Amino acid sequence: MRRSICSSEPAIIFAGETGTWKFFYTTSTTLPKGAKLRFDLLSMGRDCDWEIPQTDVKEKKNLIWGILPNGKAIEAKAASEDEELINTIFDFTLPSEVKIGETFIICLGSTEPDKESQSKKGNRCQTTVQRKRAFHLYIDPKGKGDFKEPEIFLIDVKGNVLHTIRVIAPSLVARNRRFDVLVRFEDRFANPTGNAPEGTLVELSYEHLRDNLTWKLFVPETGFINLPNLYFNEPGIYKIQLHNLHNQMRFISPPIKCLADTEKSIFWGLFHGESVRFDSTDNIELLLRYMRDDRNLQFFSTSCFESAEETSNEAWKLISNQIAEFNEEGRFAAFTGFQWYGDEPGEGLREIIYLKENKPILRRKDSKSNTLKKIYRSHSTKDFFSIPSFSMAKGFATDFSDYDPEFERVVEIYNAWGSSECTVKEGNPRPIAVEEDEGIKEAIEGSVRAALNGGLRFGFVAGGLDDRGIFEGLYETQVQYSTGLTAVVGIEHTREGILQALQARSCYATTGERIVLGFAIAGGGMGSELSTKLKPGLVYNRHITGYICGTAPIKEIAIIRNGSPFHIFTPKNQSTFDFAFDDPEMLQNCVLDGREDKPSFAYYYIRVIQEDEHIAWSSPIWIDFPDMNQQAPASVKKLRKAK
Repeated sequence: MRRSICSSEPAIIFAGETGTWKFFYTTSTTLPKGAKLRFDLLSMGRDCDWEIPQTDVKEKKNLIWGILPNGKAIEAKAASEDEELINTIFDFTLPSEVKIGETFIICLGSTEPDKESQSKKGNRCQTTVQRKRAFHLYIDPKGKGDFKEPEIFLIDVKGNVLHTIRVIAPSLVARNRRFDVLVRFEDRFANPTGNAPEGTLVELSYEHLRDNLTWKLFVPETGFINLPNLYFNEPGIYKIQLHNLHNQMRFISPPIKCLADTEKSIFWGLFHGESVRFDSTDNIELLLRYMRDDRNLQFFSTSCFESAEETSNEAWKLISNQIAEFNEEGRFAAFTGFQWYGDEPGEGLREIIYLKENKPILRRKDSKSNTLKKIYRSHSTKDFFSIPSFSMAKGFATDFSDYDPEFERVVEIYNAWGSSECTVKEGNPRPIAVEEDEGIKEAIEGSVRAALNGGLRFGFVAGGLDDRGIFEGLYETQVQYSTGLTAVVGIEHTREGILQALQARSCYATTGERIVLGFAIAGGGMGSELSTKLKPGLVYNRHITGYICGTAPIKEIAIIRNGSPFHIFTPKNQSTFDFAFDDPEMLQNCVLDGREDKPSFAYYYIRVIQEDEHIAWSSPIWIDFPDMNQQAPASVKKLRKAK
């Protein structure tokens, strides 16, 4: 049986390239006059998608039109007459018969013949790399809207010209401990690319390398190179440098902190976030590949909303299966999670992360899971952990009245729609704010600092960009910031290792940059709960230490004590900073009242702001003071007297 032939010209296009693209359809059956051909770009009209053409032939820019076998051009019409919708489907009605073996051509671009005009006035292809990118053509011989299975055109979209070189390396290593480095060669859209001038060499080097040894790297066709078994001989802060010898451009990696001895590493990822490129419900496999390979995250959780309209049972099953498939020890810790928003005032938004696979999604419409209290009561902490999110969003605020210290070990202090750390008046550098008058504003009852002052205890994580559920439509009304990142400081790169670190609140949040941060009080790290019973010297002095390895010069480092800036460092033109600071104020003079039967306490955390306005928040450290009237032990009295 003879089949129709579909071909494209060109068959290979570079991401983001502008030009004129032609799709040739050679029919295997006669198409009579009046037959309708429907062409679907399969584009969503976003900035990263294939550009949507227009149909006005008077405009020679970004036009879609058809060419009959006799060479005559015909107009296309948008399949939808709704002008408010993005029209990605176009119809052609044949004015004459197209016989068997004849070719009908669909053109996207400019009608002007010279290539220079086409590169300026043509149609822009998508900015993401994709092998066998499909376009659908539906045929209706009778012209009555009865379309059958589509004919398919395919185009390979490859990486554009080399623009950036990126290094993916661990943020925290031990002296003489070997690690791998991945070098990614990227175009201006962050796609991997081997499209570089012939003979391009890239020189890789870093400080403190023995004998000033350097590597010279070719740009591979794959767009990336893995360099195994690197190590540092001495503790310090390292930044790998890449020098493109062809155009003399230099690229610097995020900082790598080398300690004399440590078992811990920093794992970067997201528990809450979506991609502009790929929707988790429609393209979960592509999303996971993007997060793992392009964004180089080491852990990730899905975060679809629980409603059946947003996430059907079939979609949830597919998501769960893909998460199980992608979870890989030592490479990518994948979690199944969803967002739950309560009907009760103050319940707010929660990101619920399952600890194991093949778990059901908890629907708010189900009587067994329509409140947080019911959900927590019917599950154990071995089932999931829960993250309060977007807590200062007015109308969706979390008042923390249902706070559960066993399930809610961390809180989302930041996502791309703003920070819930505190109010604008209290110095919030990235508040939840509106572009004009309408939209979501800040709600003080959801302040993370206020919750901490009230005795709640949680570490800090950051979320990404979201446009689903309660976030839908925020592009038009809200101030949008950069996508956040969560740093988990743990021992094992596994699900269990990530969860153990979160249970200990050994984590911190950033606004997207991989800022390396350390913070401790009397040897207790981020998330620690110290007590004057075990360390009575804390009554008289708190020795605070820390380090920051920034990706840009540091503007300020604020030590926050009990919700207020207590001490601020302002390094000058430094991207790295180590500090040691004593708080000698008597503890009874600066404690807060504990919740219910809990002891009085104080808490500290640090907030780092870089010159480029990127921010990092350490998780807090708490100091409990069970008896403010206790007498200092004799050993402490003797030590104070000696001083």
